Amino acid sequence: MFIDPIALRIGPFNIHWYGILFAVAAVAAAWLATREARRRGEDPERVWTMLLVAAVGGIIGSRIYHVIHQWEFYSANPELIPQVWNGGLGIPGGVAGGMIVLFAYTRFNHLNFLRWIDIGAPAMLLAQAIGRIGNFVNQELYGPPTDLPWGIPIDQDHRVPPWTNLDQYPVDSTFFHPLFAYEAILNLLGMGVLLWVGRRFALRLYDGDVAMLYFVWYGSVRTVLETFRTGNWVVGGIPVAILIGVGVAGVGAAVIIIRHARGWGTPGAYLADIHARQAAEALRDAPEPETG
Repeated sequence: MFIDPIALRIGPFNIHWYGILFAVAAVAAAWLATREARRRGEDPERVWTMLLVAAVGGIIGSRIYHVIHQWEFYSANPELIPQVWNGGLGIPGGVAGGMIVLFAYTRFNHLNFLRWIDIGAPAMLLAQAIGRIGNFVNQELYGPPTDLPWGIPIDQDHRVPPWTNLDQYPVDSTFFHPLFAYEAILNLLGMGVLLWVGRRFALRLYDGDVAMLYFVWYGSVRTVLETFRTGNWVVGGIPVAILIGVGVAGVGAAVIIIRHARGWGTPGAYLADIHARQAAEALRDAPEPETG
């Protein structure tokens, strides 16, 4: 009924499914980002360096978010804080951490930050969709009980109130909404939308528009799904994840609207750069005129 979180045991070492899925998600995201980088006329080899940089920042940021969320538990068990392989990564913190280090990396290397986060936005949704499978293995991110055929079982150790009463909610017959699966499906759909928009409206988009659309999409998805969860981190009676989701989606939409209303950008900038580069290469490779 339940999957062992440890995929392989090699002597004293344990390889967790969570770590395997994280690695698969990273490689899949890098593959998609290299294709997007090449299409936009950027060096695809930089993607792998950015992946490493963003992964470090993302893991740190997502763990910080989770630890703050569960501070009552981690303050009593500080030795568990670095054990990310047991689960517990908050995506909002991961996105923030990854963005911060990517901004620093692009600034240091004189790259267009907005263009590169456009390249990475669809890949981020792909990585998040794959990573959510780890929540199934670790029995995390589930909603209230359901009679729907895709409901999932949750064992006693991973139950949260009010579903810890096994007399009322027996393990063998109580099934829960798989919120992680809903999010994974919506992330894949969002990835498709971002890729389509980036191509269909390439001549009208500014650098950074696709990334802002990512914030609108993901912020909206998290806001809706958080309404199904219990035990949320709450401030002022409102779950923090909902506050972040609404805020991120609102900021993303506002940035797109205001930038286009005021002309704060260059439509189709990356296409113009590609054409300019191709023209320069053609001029450079043109034969020298003959002189008599």
